[in-house]
Amino acid sequence: MALIYDGTSGITFNDGTQVGSASQMGIRNRIINGHMIIDQRNAGTNIVPTGNQYSVDRWVYATNTASKMNIKQNQGGVTPPAGFTNYLGANTATAYTVTSSDYFAFIQNIEGYNCFDLAWGTAGAKTCTLSFWVQSSLTGTFGGAINATSTPYTYPFTYTINSANTWQYVTILIPGLTSGTMNLTNGVGLQVWFGMGVGSTYSAAPGAWTSGNYLSATGGTSVVGTNGATFYITGVQFEKGSVATPFDFRLYGKELLMCQRYYAKSYAQGTVPGTASIYNGALQSYVGTGSSGASLPFRFPVSMRAVPTITFYDLAGTSGKVYANGNGVTPDAQTSYYGTDGAYFGQTSVTSGGVQLLAQYTASAEL
Repeated sequence: MALIYDGTSGITFNDGTQVGSASQMGIRNRIINGHMIIDQRNAGTNIVPTGNQYSVDRWVYATNTASKMNIKQNQGGVTPPAGFTNYLGANTATAYTVTSSDYFAFIQNIEGYNCFDLAWGTAGAKTCTLSFWVQSSLTGTFGGAINATSTPYTYPFTYTINSANTWQYVTILIPGLTSGTMNLTNGVGLQVWFGMGVGSTYSAAPGAWTSGNYLSATGGTSVVGTNGATFYITGVQFEKGSVATPFDFRLYGKELLMCQRYYAKSYAQGTVPGTASIYNGALQSYVGTGSSGASLPFRFPVSMRAVPTITFYDLAGTSGKVYANGNGVTPDAQTSYYGTDGAYFGQTSVTSGGVQLLAQYTASAEL
């Protein structure tokens, strides 16, 4: 039986039977790690950010006010929604009254290369749908925003949490943006914001595209305003089309590689970078007899979004060092080379033969 794919109606057999729609073919979800399963930096440990800081992979806790919230994968230890194993959680450590210029939010930056088919900034702009599972100890109207950063234009949105401490499924219809110009390269294409306390400077009326850079909708509930208040989220999906489809679960290995385009490490998954390690995942080089210097070449797990910022660690977890004959030495920046596919550093201060060099690394090419 013949198959027909026309790019609009999906796959159709020659007897007229249709299987799926074009919007359901391939990768539907433009959010990476929307089910919060990858946590390379923190491995499930709690952080109390003093500024913008990554929590689980691809998700930034964004704030301009330090040390007001605890952020953690599976914060609070509640049971996730059916079908999910993880969520991203915030807990207010110190109640804070938000001023006009303050903001507390979770954000994901979506790369422009992953947005080109939305046709935003043209007359053919596609409608999109944002869906997610959310739980809070507070009830009321909460806010967020979609930000097309090249111009910028913002679509603030609201949703209502009706029952405290209960998972709730939310869908938000986002009309296509016909104005402005969208970045379609390896920079930021669009941003998805979930406000947990955003002042008037960064808030705007919900339900319509507006010119400017806003992070949430006017009147959104301030989670940070209540001591001990919680906000949990998972199953975040941003997709083309006007219907929220079931969450696009991808194989763990594929999801990890998608995260590693932006952040990679030599440490084993589940090990926090900068902690003491032995040989698990460490880069190794051996300086033979008569050698004067050494190099330590390596490749990243996947081509990164841009040339990354690399931090080396010795086996004790000391940054800016490598293990050499039991003593930490500083990598020679003059002979280092970083690309999007791999890197090496040269170590000219090791001149004797029979020396082993080992190092761990992190590489960040985040948006």
